[in-house]
Amino acid sequence: MSEKDFLAQLKTHQRIIFKLVNIYARDADDKKDLQQEIILQAWKGYPRFKGESKFSTWLYRLSLNTILTMRRRTTAIEYRENLESLNATSSPFETKDNTELLYNAIKQLNDAEKAIISLSLEGYDNKEIADIIGISSNLVGVKVFRAKQRLTEILKKA
Repeated sequence: MSEKDFLAQLKTHQRIIFKLVNIYARDADDKKDLQQEIILQAWKGYPRFKGESKFSTWLYRLSLNTILTMRRRTTAIEYRENLESLNATSSPFETKDNTELLYNAIKQLNDAEKAIISLSLEGYDNKEIADIIGISSNLVGVKVFRAKQRLTEILKKA
């Protein structure tokens, strides 16, 4: 588990970070802070990654936990290292109007709904979402259905 392996995995799955940050961040500074914190926590946690799940599943869970922890904090973190080598300030999803509308609608959901719907949109099935979130797959199905209903209502108003 070398630094090179970590960076290759992170680069391959960086869209996970981009999507979650776009859903949870309030502004550009918040996005940058969240991206840096996720990458830092991933680097710290990578030696403990045993490969029992897919790297993308591990990164999704770590990213969600990091975002939710950061939202609870009241003080800012000072970063000593610059992790710009991954080009974490630009998202490949920033150009489409429909994507922006969807992100804005998702931002109006509660934190649990945001996590579940983002995983669903990423293509994870209910069992995988249940493993990441820590709830039953039946409950995931119910929550995905309800979140989609709320999104439909929000998008109709937009």
